[in-house]
Amino acid sequence: MGFSSSASVPMWRHPEFKRGAKDMTAITLGISAWGLVTGVAMIKSGLGVGLSLLMSLVVFAGSSQLAALPLLASGAPLWVVWATAFCVNLRFVIFSAQWRMYFGHLARTKRLAMSYFAADLNYVAFIRRFPDIKPAPEQVPYYWGGVALNWTSWQVPSVLGIFLADRVPTQWGLGFAGVLALLGLALALLKDRNSWVAAAVAATAAVAAYGLPLRLNILVAIAAAVAMGLLMEHTFPERSRGTS
Repeated sequence: MGFSSSASVPMWRHPEFKRGAKDMTAITLGISAWGLVTGVAMIKSGLGVGLSLLMSLVVFAGSSQLAALPLLASGAPLWVVWATAFCVNLRFVIFSAQWRMYFGHLARTKRLAMSYFAADLNYVAFIRRFPDIKPAPEQVPYYWGGVALNWTSWQVPSVLGIFLADRVPTQWGLGFAGVLALLGLALALLKDRNSWVAAAVAATAAVAAYGLPLRLNILVAIAAAVAMGLLMEHTFPERSRGTS
């Protein structure tokens, strides 16, 4: 058996592909709600249908999209938009470094393709499925099964939100619904004391710096959370590893 699939079994029919998709099934409702809200938000923020579709398909990072949209709508400098998106997505550096221990043997083109589909909760599911850090034949099918469902669960509602945004009344309060969906997904990532402490510090910093212009309180919160996370990892290294 190769690292992609058996010679006689297509990737999508591999048992681990199906298991990867199954492990993501329980959270697809939250992902879909978040995608729908983001699709509507892109149109409501002034982006046209074309740019919104491009952003959904190319950026494919809901938290950074929602963080960047108010900045784009307010005419914030481009460096602020880029810095915000970069800081919001810094967590993927950690995810990728961990995944490299499993997929580092693959060709660079394959790893680049896999990096586009990488997502927070796929990382959580993968680490729970494969707590031992060593390559195994079933890991690639499992990864693709999870990210395939995650990508579809995001993109289909996002595209629907883009095309139906003009028919969604503003008073429906979709912005609040998006916050709830994002909060639900974020809570799934708080798996130990270190992550809970970092999250609490981020929330406190965001509120304390709320008065800053251009929503720079987001950057302050991220910087505070990263600093606290590094401090906690150094102080309590035995607790820095997630649940298996």
